Amino acid sequence: MRVHILGICGTFMGGLAVMAKRLGHTVTGSDVGVYPPMSTQLEAEGIELMQGYSANNLTVKPDIVVIGNALSRGNEEVEAVLNSGLPYTSGAQWLAEHVLKNRWVLAVAGTHGKTTTSSMLAWILEYANLTPGFLIGGVPLNFGISARLGESDYFVIEADEYDTAFFDKRSKFVHYRPKTCVLNNLEFDHADIFDDLDAIKRQFHHLIRTVPNNGRLILPSGEANLDDVLEKGCWTPIEKISTDPSGKATWSAANIEAGEGEFDVYYRGRRIGRVCWSLSGQHNVSNALAAISAAVHVGVKPETAIEALASFQNVKRRMERRAVINNITLYDDFAHHPTAIASTLAGLRGKVGQQRIIAVLEPRSNTMKMGVHKDTLLPSLKDASKALIYMPDELNWQMDLENYSHINVCTTMDSLIEAIISIVKSGDHLLFMSNGGFGGIHQRVEKALRD
Repeated sequence: MRVHILGICGTFMGGLAVMAKRLGHTVTGSDVGVYPPMSTQLEAEGIELMQGYSANNLTVKPDIVVIGNALSRGNEEVEAVLNSGLPYTSGAQWLAEHVLKNRWVLAVAGTHGKTTTSSMLAWILEYANLTPGFLIGGVPLNFGISARLGESDYFVIEADEYDTAFFDKRSKFVHYRPKTCVLNNLEFDHADIFDDLDAIKRQFHHLIRTVPNNGRLILPSGEANLDDVLEKGCWTPIEKISTDPSGKATWSAANIEAGEGEFDVYYRGRRIGRVCWSLSGQHNVSNALAAISAAVHVGVKPETAIEALASFQNVKRRMERRAVINNITLYDDFAHHPTAIASTLAGLRGKVGQQRIIAVLEPRSNTMKMGVHKDTLLPSLKDASKALIYMPDELNWQMDLENYSHINVCTTMDSLIEAIISIVKSGDHLLFMSNGGFGGIHQRVEKALRD
């Protein structure tokens, strides 16, 4: 089969392309951003890439066109697909029909922590010799790739609530039909897609409707928004996780040394073992408990799961330490929602103690650009010693900095880099946070520090 993918250089669609190739299909694709590293990974797989969207890309007619959710009506290649009557589908639907069918799907959903928890879970299954397939919206450092078919019935997928395609406005995760389903948390996000929090809750309810009653739902205790979703109907056994050992959660953590990366794991009140790893932050303790619970559901021994986490290397761009220059440690992190920003900073603060943290933030997500989170953004930076926010002129909202003397706003990249260099000093921890490339700021700052 000849498969042509529109939007092939996204992490999700690129991973799908690799799996389609491994299944024996001839794969081509187009994108406006054909650039490394995804372009080189795809070319190494023998996948032909076409720069830009054009009707000419369909000269050799594909058997099926897989259309990414970034594409919409009015796009020249989309219009050509429709006008020519070519069969087309979404990435999520193609994945469900050609990869996930008849497999034990372990899905990780939620506003935050999906990529990290999915990566933990995939690594635990790998460590337990279950050789899972996976598709993750990042690059787990233990694997060095974002997707693979795997050699067993098990498949781990990061279950995104973003919409499926211009012709299918349901969340992508309703296509996956998981048997094991983790719901990490639920907050308002993706304001470009959802009108309000209730609209997101409705999609999560649709996901829960697809989990069989011989499956399992795993979610944290005390998450009011997820409890609201459950009240709409639930037909699947539930396991709760908690970082409070005094509660009634199935899985809990105690004696947490988040800064040191250690905590005890309890199952129904019985101590199972202690995780000792390189990650920091209370949020990663919760992620770990969810991954352990999901792995145990497919038969992994809890002790094996705990042992596996000791060698978990996290995900690229999740508190990734890029360099140490002149005794200044530089980190890159994907955090772009106030809750994630606060959790990331709290984790780093627990690790470095009183040493200075300089946070540099780009409000780049569609929701951030719309100003939806402007009232909670400043408080989320409380654990930073100094914070710099990149606010180019096209962001047409402002924040009241009166009570936040440690936060400054820069409107140009040059002024932002100048501010960083003027502030940072030996012994500092410099944390960049953005869900994009941040204009190449990492390389420019590294060069300036070396100079």
